[in-house]
Order: sequence, then structure tokens, then C-alpha cells
Amino acid sequence: MRTYLYCEAGFVEKTQWLPNSWVNVVCPNDDDFEFLTKTLNVPESFLDDIADTDERPRTDTEGNWLLTILRIPVQNKQDGSLPFGTVPIGIITNNEIIVSVCYHNTDLLPDFIEHTRRKGIVVRNKLDLIFRLIYSSAVWFLKYLKQINLDISAAEKELERSIRNEDLLRLMRLQKTLVYFNTSIRGNEVMIGKLKTIFQDTDYLDTELVEDVIIELKQALNTVNIYSDILTGTMDAFASIISNNVNTIMKRMTSLSIVLMLPTLIASFYGMNVDIHLEEVPFAFSLIVLFSIGLSTMAFVIFRKIKWF
Repeated sequence: MRTYLYCEAGFVEKTQWLPNSWVNVVCPNDDDFEFLTKTLNVPESFLDDIADTDERPRTDTEGNWLLTILRIPVQNKQDGSLPFGTVPIGIITNNEIIVSVCYHNTDLLPDFIEHTRRKGIVVRNKLDLIFRLIYSSAVWFLKYLKQINLDISAAEKELERSIRNEDLLRLMRLQKTLVYFNTSIRGNEVMIGKLKTIFQDTDYLDTELVEDVIIELKQALNTVNIYSDILTGTMDAFASIISNNVNTIMKRMTSLSIVLMLPTLIASFYGMNVDIHLEEVPFAFSLIVLFSIGLSTMAFVIFRKIKWF
């Protein structure tokens, strides 16, 4: 699906493509591919690079075309998968054409377009668009990080009541998400330096916008690092708790085994087919039983004192 956007006071959708307008392509189909490669003459190799879900933030050139690949956050709604992830978005530009291609539906692009309309933002050129998309990605990273923090708190409360594998796996998935966020934000941060180098001798560069983008990315990166450290400490703490619980259970089971073993040991001795010198005692059975109970009680008291029960 593709839309043609022209910037007036914010991006306005047009019915057909115009020079210097923004062609936004999401989940491209065969018709979109034909339009991009045949009508706009976009290099097919660029489209193949963007289709790779593991593609890292980078720039590439072919002729007068410039490809800029960024990583943006997405929310996964499939059960059993990571709650959040990152996907590549490619911005392909030349002197007259600006094309963005993303093979995944995201909340970022519609929100970015609506934000430019609501605030009346004027995007002067292709570099402005790229930097504003990086800024928007940082904002969405922070939004999703707040949700991740709430998920971590909810999982911790569940684990305080009962340690279950499902809650531990939930924390593990959130930890993996933070690793992906960290890598993607760092990659986008590196892209800013590359773009500044490419456009340093042009009038495209807006230093104030660049500073705002860098500040927002650093805030997102610091937040990721803080949450990641907290989650790592939480996982280590629960691992220690689980190990301690296992040790406690093993001590109790060992103590119980010893307590029950003493009567069994006495019964084994007096169950031998030999002379035990108690055949003539009137209450021999009762005495043996009481002696066994006494030994077990004494063992229980000892283990209780050393807190094995």
C-alpha cells in the first residue's frame, strides 16, 4: 500500500505522485514494486536490502540514489513472541524523489504523519524528513519502554506470590526486547553522524533539529540501559531465590527422611530372626514403639533448632 504525501503545514495526502513529495510504501505488493522500479526507477537492490528483517542501520548509494536504513520499534501481538521488536525502514532519495519503504505495519508512521498535521510542521527537505523519522522512532522507543516497565512490575508481583516458569519466561522475553532496543537505538545514533558527514556541505542540515534528535535518542538509550540493569538484577535475584528455595526443600526432605528412618532402623533390628532378649518382657512391643517415637522426636527437635524444618 502506498500513499503520496505533500508537505504544506504538515503532510497532506494526494491522489497522485508529484515531484518533491513523499511516497510512503507500507507492506508493498506487486503493484507497488512495479511503480517503484518502473515509474520512479528505484534500484531493486535497495528494496531487497530493506526486506531483510535483520538489516542494520546504514547508508548506501547507487548512482544519484541514497538509501538510508533505520530501525523503528513495533509491537508484536502474536502469542509466544517477543512483546516488542524492531524492524527496518528504508528512506530512498535523490534530488526530486523521497520514498520510504517498510515491510511491516507500524504505529509510528501514521502517528508521525498525524503529528505533522496537528503541529503544522514544515519538512523542508529529505534530510529533515529522515531526522524527524529518527526523532519519532526515539519517541516511540520511550513509549514502548514505559509499557515494558509496567510489564516488568506486573511480572515481579506475580513472581512474589508464586514463582512460575511462565513469569520467568515473560521476563526473559522482555530482557531480549531491551537488547534489541539498545542495538537499534545505537545504530540510529550512528546514522546521525553518517548523515551529518554526507550533508555537511549542503544547506539541508538543520543543527537545532539534529541536536533535538541526539538528545531524544540519548534519553531513549539511557532509559533502555536503566531498565535493562534493573531487569538483570531482578532476574539474578529471582534465580537466587529459586536456588535458595530448592536448598530449603532439600534440607526439609533430608530431615524428614532421617526422622522416618530411625523407627525403620529400630524395627529392622528387632525384626531379625535372632535372639533379641525381649521375648519374655510383657510390654516389649510397646517399649520398642515408644523408643522409636522418642528417637524420632529427639531428631525432630534437633533439626528444628538448626532450622532444617
